[in-house]
Amino acid sequence: MATLILPAECFKNWEKSGKQEFVQLCKDLTEKTDHGSEVGDIQAALYELCYQVVQGNIKLDLVVSVLGDMMELRDNMPSVLADVFSILDLETGALEEKNKRDHYTQLVGACLFFVPEAILKERLDPETLESLGLIKQAHQFNQKIVKIKTKLFYKQQKFNLLREENEGYAKLITELGQDLSGNITSHIVLESIKSLIGCFNLDPNRVLDIILEVYESRSDQDDFFLSLIKSYMCEPLTLCHILGFKFKFYQEPNEETPKSLYHIAAALLHHNLIELEDLYIHLMPLDAAILEEHKTEISEAKQIARKLVMVVLPSDKNEDKEKEKDKEEEKNDKPPDNQKLGLLEALLRIGDWHHAQSIMDQMPSFYATSHKAIALALCQLVHLTVEPLYRRAGVPKGARGCVMHPLRNKRAPQPAENFEDLRRDTFSMLGYLGPHLSHDPILFAKIIRLGKAFMKEYQSDGKSEVRDKMVSKRFGQQEILLSCFLSIADQVLLPSLTLMECNACMSEELWGLFKLFPYYHRYRLYGQWKNETYSSHPLLVKVKAQTVERAKYIMKRLTKENVKQSGRQIGKLSHSNPTILFDYMLSQIQWYDNLIVPVVDSLKYLTSLNYDVLAYCIIEALANPEKEKMKHDDTTISSWLQSLASLCGAVFRKYPIELAGLLQYVTNQLKAGKSFDLLILKEVVQKMAGIEITDEMTSEQLEAMTGGEQLKAEGGYFGQIRNTKKSSQRLKDALLDHELALPLCLLMAQQRNGVVFLEGGEKHLKLVGHLYDQCHDTLVQFGGFLASNLSTEDYIKRVPSIDILCNQFHTPHDAAFFLSRPMYAHQILSKYDELKKAEKGNRQQQKVHKYVAACEQVMTPVHEAVISLHPARVWDDLRPQFYATFWSLTMYDLAVPHSAYDREVNKLKVQIKAIEENPEIPLNKKKKEKERCTALQEKLQEEEKKQLEHVQRVLHRLKLEKDNWLLAKSTKNETITKFLQLCLFPRCIFSSIDAVYCARFVELVHQQKTPNFCTLLCYDRVFSATIYTVASCTENESHRYGRFLCCMLETVTRWHSDRAVYEKECVNYPGFLTIFRATGFDGGNKADQLDYENFRHVVHKWHYMLTKASVHCLETGDYTHIRNILIVLTKILPCYPKVLNLGQALECRVNKICLEEKDKRPDLYALAMGYSGRLKSQKVHMVPENEFHHKEQPARTTPASQQNGPGSTGKPATSMSKMEEGTSEDGERGKDKSQGTTKPVSKANSAAAKVTTSNGNGALNSTKTVKDRDDKEKSGKEKKEKKEKTPGSISDAKAENRREKQRDERAGKEERVPREGKEKTPKADREKAKTEEKSIKDDKSKAGNGEPMEPSRERDAIKESKIKEKGDRNAVPGSLKSPGSRSESAESERDHKRRKLDSHSSPSHSSSVKLICHLHSSLQDNSIEPKESTSKHHIIYNSVSRSKSRERELEKKDSENTQGRSKEKKEEKDRKDRKREQMLNDREASQESKRRKDENGTNSSKNSKSTSPSSDSPLSGEKEKSKRSKSSSKEKAESVKPERTSSGGKKESRHDKEKSEKKEKRDSSGAKEEKKQYPYM
Repeated sequence: MATLILPAECFKNWEKSGKQEFVQLCKDLTEKTDHGSEVGDIQAALYELCYQVVQGNIKLDLVVSVLGDMMELRDNMPSVLADVFSILDLETGALEEKNKRDHYTQLVGACLFFVPEAILKERLDPETLESLGLIKQAHQFNQKIVKIKTKLFYKQQKFNLLREENEGYAKLITELGQDLSGNITSHIVLESIKSLIGCFNLDPNRVLDIILEVYESRSDQDDFFLSLIKSYMCEPLTLCHILGFKFKFYQEPNEETPKSLYHIAAALLHHNLIELEDLYIHLMPLDAAILEEHKTEISEAKQIARKLVMVVLPSDKNEDKEKEKDKEEEKNDKPPDNQKLGLLEALLRIGDWHHAQSIMDQMPSFYATSHKAIALALCQLVHLTVEPLYRRAGVPKGARGCVMHPLRNKRAPQPAENFEDLRRDTFSMLGYLGPHLSHDPILFAKIIRLGKAFMKEYQSDGKSEVRDKMVSKRFGQQEILLSCFLSIADQVLLPSLTLMECNACMSEELWGLFKLFPYYHRYRLYGQWKNETYSSHPLLVKVKAQTVERAKYIMKRLTKENVKQSGRQIGKLSHSNPTILFDYMLSQIQWYDNLIVPVVDSLKYLTSLNYDVLAYCIIEALANPEKEKMKHDDTTISSWLQSLASLCGAVFRKYPIELAGLLQYVTNQLKAGKSFDLLILKEVVQKMAGIEITDEMTSEQLEAMTGGEQLKAEGGYFGQIRNTKKSSQRLKDALLDHELALPLCLLMAQQRNGVVFLEGGEKHLKLVGHLYDQCHDTLVQFGGFLASNLSTEDYIKRVPSIDILCNQFHTPHDAAFFLSRPMYAHQILSKYDELKKAEKGNRQQQKVHKYVAACEQVMTPVHEAVISLHPARVWDDLRPQFYATFWSLTMYDLAVPHSAYDREVNKLKVQIKAIEENPEIPLNKKKKEKERCTALQEKLQEEEKKQLEHVQRVLHRLKLEKDNWLLAKSTKNETITKFLQLCLFPRCIFSSIDAVYCARFVELVHQQKTPNFCTLLCYDRVFSATIYTVASCTENESHRYGRFLCCMLETVTRWHSDRAVYEKECVNYPGFLTIFRATGFDGGNKADQLDYENFRHVVHKWHYMLTKASVHCLETGDYTHIRNILIVLTKILPCYPKVLNLGQALECRVNKICLEEKDKRPDLYALAMGYSGRLKSQKVHMVPENEFHHKEQPARTTPASQQNGPGSTGKPATSMSKMEEGTSEDGERGKDKSQGTTKPVSKANSAAAKVTTSNGNGALNSTKTVKDRDDKEKSGKEKKEKKEKTPGSISDAKAENRREKQRDERAGKEERVPREGKEKTPKADREKAKTEEKSIKDDKSKAGNGEPMEPSRERDAIKESKIKEKGDRNAVPGSLKSPGSRSESAESERDHKRRKLDSHSSPSHSSSVKLICHLHSSLQDNSIEPKESTSKHHIIYNSVSRSKSRERELEKKDSENTQGRSKEKKEEKDRKDRKREQMLNDREASQESKRRKDENGTNSSKNSKSTSPSSDSPLSGEKEKSKRSKSSSKEKAESVKPERTSSGGKKESRHDKEKSEKKEKRDSSGAKEEKKQYPYM
């Protein structure tokens, strides 16, 4: 310190300036007001100066003069200098350097004249004193000191107590006990006490003790006695000792320290007469003992909690009871008082917070306040502190309250006048109180009310937009105060509520404060309360354990029957400890979902705070990172999550709980790419708003959903959810207040793809589909809620335009239009209302025009906006107006569900009648119910009327717009492609209503006679392209797609079932034109229209395509394919299958699925069984194929039938069949002959080209037609081979061997084909001439009608088909089986047939397109294979007897091969067979030529039936049958027994028939059963 006071330069320049600086420094130090510190500084300065002299750096005389001058600065300066000399004495005495010791001695000797000798003799060493000459001998001096000390400290002075006179003490007590109310002061009494001490020889210490005793008895006279003691004594330590002796007296067991002693000790401490540190050491128990006691309490509390949780055996219970008895006995020995706590209480009572805080800091947290007396004392002090502020800001209106009188103690904490003053002492006092504020509910309420007053002030300042510096500074201080109040709520209010006994009023009071906090502040407080607070104090640990035990007791007994009683118990328990109770209840609900209903009903006794805590507990349970949200199989969502979601919906609907936290949680999960928790949002919206999303709607419900809001609520949902007005309003407010409506929509729309592409890689496909459906359904549900509940302004303000949604937010187009659609409807209606008000007119026509004008104003910007959504080439086929119209309308705009309205009105009428007839209902209730039903009835009728007017306006608008919808820039096929791709398919799987809408929109566009829209193409593409669509759907999308197909089929079935309906709704409509180039429609040419019979053929083709797709999906074995197609088939069951053989095919495949999946995939098994049962019930409504459409052979051509030549898909061109008869013969002669018949074929194909002229991507273009032709020809061959195969159990390997043998046998057979063709040449020439004549006439007539001919394109198509068919032909014959035993092949054959059905064309399909395909193949390929294919068609169409004969042929062949017949026998039989076949063919040719002459003479109808008694097939002529039969039989010459003919059985001899029947009797019955099971295979 000296170096800091005196720099080194000061001593170097001592004579010049150092002396003056030193003196000035000493003067400055002397003048310091801080007593105590200046002495040390002066000592340091003097020591440094003297040390320089000892070192010899400064001359002695110069320093002595300065020191002499210094003695005048202070009175005690000689003593200070003597202390310095004493230190130097010790230091120099230890040095070996004598010169320094001499310098020291000289310095002290020079100072003797101003430092008294007595002081030096006290401080210096005897040897030093001897050297200075102050004493004679040091040895004698030491002996004298020893004698004096012994006399002073070790010899007892005999004091005669008898000198004290008791009268003096009596007078002393009298003096102290006198009345002090007069002019008696402590000074007067003190003088009397002094007199008494002197007069009666009283001991002063005993006098002080008596003063304290009297003070104890008169503790109300604080001022007097404190003043007296302060004047009487001069040593605080003596007073502490006396007080310590008093406290020591009461430290024995069973002794109780009087409160008066605590009071006087506290008063003496408060007035600083004694020090707390001096008194604290006299108090018991020790701090270590207190800490040990606290730890013991915590361990005991945890042990109790553990016992309450554990299952205790009876033996353990007895032991625990014995231990508890021992503890109770130990407690009976009452320990001595905790004197530290008693002193603390006394300090708090008098308001000495400073000393009280110091004592509490020495103890564990909340140890002191855990004693009720101390807690109440501290509460009283807080009461006094907050009283002024509470009176100003916290007292509720109308409340008076109890006035608190402030302490008279001026040294007590100052009362708070404003909120900032609370930071001074009040918050710290509350912090020390902690959970023990529960002892004073009144103070609890005061603190809460102060918090509410502050929050209102804080919120008002926070909302002020304009802030100056002062306001900003104040706001910053309020931020600090806010954090203080939050801390108080966390550390004091909530823990104190835990220790209160079921105080619902305090819970509601606390909610009044908490509801002013944002939900994230509240949830943080609840989290701290639940997870941390209960472990901070032993008492809270016990309370938690007791709460859990009580919760278990209640939950075990909770049922639907005792909800009321259990609910009251739950309410009582939840008032104090809601977090612990709800945590246990939620854990039980996650395990047992049947508890949800009784639990929800039992929560009606909760307070508002408890409801908010419940919301937090639910969110915490949902966000639990330790729980998996998927089941162990990774295919379904965990049941605990589903249970919590159901609970959320029920609780949030029934009780007024804030939704912001839950909605924000779902939003955050979506932002993180997690879609599991959308289940919660789905349940909440469903329960709170009554909007139900399900794909299992009945047709009545779906119809009701197309009406207004009232009809939807009454008839659109499974559960009639009533009274949702308040709950839906709460949900809407929560979304709008926290700006979550649009973010949730956008996140859900984006998350649909995120489920597949971001989440899908790690999850099971089934789960991915489920999550996608959940996300999509929730989006539809949530969007529907916003559309029906948000006002027009709110909705328009929040939803951006369509281009921003799609381009900026990357929302999928279907979702973007779904969100924008209500906005367009709102805008159109509002604009319509404006126009009506502007120009008043009641005429309906004026209203319609205004509506159209409103639509134009609103939708024109939309038309411009949608252009950016797709490439420019899209708009070459579709107009933006058409695109926007399709996406902006709904079913509400297209049709009025009159039957649904009538149904609901009738229900209400029945309900009213039932109410009237029920005598048990009271009259007032009857009246209310009747009024309710009547009001609903009127609302429904008014809504129906309103919708009817709206639909009329919309239809008029569409009628005006339709001419500009579709452009004529490209083919109709391309237009339909764009329509399907961008409009129909995306929307039909969006929702069930949209599925119906899409089907009805197509029908509406057709009915409106929209130019360039081909209804035929549209339906054909829909029914032909089902495989890929079904395969790419999720489960719910399959439901919607099935519903869409069902609606489409309903329309088709209606047209198919009645000629009058067809002619009324389809004839003369542009949609049924068979010209597929985009041209204007004049409707005048019937040749361009599809007639009714050909339409029936087309419908059959569509049914067949659906069958083919269904069988393909069922045979794949893929889970998704099978599940989706079963769902679709179930949906379209009312309309499909209608044909018996198609239904049987489906039934076989579904039964196979049932067998295969029974033990593998139970869900598929359940679906298949359900469909199978329903399909069987539909069998009675199925019809044979010839009743579904006419199957006659279109061979008899008339001019009228030629007018129907432009064949659409599946349309049988009758002229083609006749040409086919002639050209098929020429095809056998060679290449030269086939070229001669190309022209008629080209003519016929130019008619068919009206179907197939497109850009190559349509379903009906020439390339795909050729492919279909090839597939169907191949399938026809294979199906015939399947017919010929005998069902058995032979393996696939044997089947392959047979196929190889048959290929070798066929090679020899084909060499004989040209010879047979030459034999038929004369007839072929005659038929060829007739066909050319008809073709020329047909060309002229078509040229006259303005129909272009495109023979070159058809030739290209035919060439392409030739190349493909040549490639296909090599594989087809191999499907025939080689000979083998019947018993070995039945099982494998059955499986083989089923596997191949999906790739085969329909054996019963009779459309002209298929015939044309075969014709093209026969013309281009000079081989027998096309004939064989057509022959197979006829064979399959023949009666059962022909099928049996073919089967017997194969069986005979197999048996012969098995028996090992020689090759010579085979050749002989072949020769016989050829001879017999030649005879039969000649007979057939003569009969055919006669029949044709007759028919040409009579010009018979094209629909005349076949005269064959053994055949139902009218597909082709007799001539063609014979030729195909011949080619087929020749093909089989190498592999089939020659006794049988395969010509279809039409010309089969009776002898052969009898032989086949005999053979069949020998066969096993299994083949017959298999035959019946697959009648068309």
